[in-house]
Amino acid sequence: MTRTSLTLSPLSALLGALASASIAGAPETWPETWPVSYYSADINGVSVAYREAGPADAPAMLLLHGFPSSSHMFRDLIPRIAGSYRVIAPDYPGFGQSDAPAAEDYSYDFSTLAETMTAFVENLGLADYTLYMQDYGGPVGMRLALAHPERVSGLIFQNATVHVEGWASDVVEQFAPYWAERSPETEAPLRGFLSPETTRWQYEQGSTRRDRLSADAWISDQAGLDRPGNDAIQLDYLWNYRDNVASYPVWQAYLAREQPDTLIVWGANDPFFTTQAVTGLQELLPEARTLMFDAGHFALETHAPEIGAAILDAFSH
Repeated sequence: MTRTSLTLSPLSALLGALASASIAGAPETWPETWPVSYYSADINGVSVAYREAGPADAPAMLLLHGFPSSSHMFRDLIPRIAGSYRVIAPDYPGFGQSDAPAAEDYSYDFSTLAETMTAFVENLGLADYTLYMQDYGGPVGMRLALAHPERVSGLIFQNATVHVEGWASDVVEQFAPYWAERSPETEAPLRGFLSPETTRWQYEQGSTRRDRLSADAWISDQAGLDRPGNDAIQLDYLWNYRDNVASYPVWQAYLAREQPDTLIVWGANDPFFTTQAVTGLQELLPEARTLMFDAGHFALETHAPEIGAAILDAFSH
């Protein structure tokens, strides 16, 4: 009995010392993390869901998602930048956890969407912000910037074009007839963008880090697309995208005139928006910092650490 007690006592003391040392050192060695909170705001009768993290008094960054995703696409980025920003990522009406009113009750065009997002940021009391824009986020963010340039602290373009030349030609061939004349025949190719196969393809095409791709991304997106009536919503958005193309010259003029602090982070293998979109942005914004990644349309799925580090570095001033 005495022997057992003598053997365990030093071991217990050693374990206790190690535990105390680990706990005492934790604040110095562990990175500070910010919990992500999930809220919703009533915006003119439409519930807009959003994710938020970071100090309430930190500079605001508004993350604007693309099709067919939601704020879910920013799940890996938010914890990486929330220590320096108040990060807010909304779901657009018809996407994610936000309301999806019937098409007759809400105009699913980008002007209306931008108005909803403007009311959303005003509801949150955001006087200024940096805009992170991916895909659909480009048309939404550019409208926000044009309406209130005084609120824009900076811009981040991630696979979002403001140039006709930035479109892949095979994608234009599918959209152009639909934009010219909406009919069941011209709509048929666009319905293909709502299928599970295409949703997954959007994530996998051009990606070189397949081991980092999580099926959660396309499964979550497809669950939203498959909701009753959501096909009509998405087809309205896709048809009204033609208004964005018509607005490109106005957006280009804004960028050339205002020269906002800009970071360009781009998946170079994007099957929708080519590197000519990047060249166009660089010509308009010669002081913009550009980082190209060996990634596809949803570069955050595989390169969130690198993009997060680029954001913190680019806007550290």
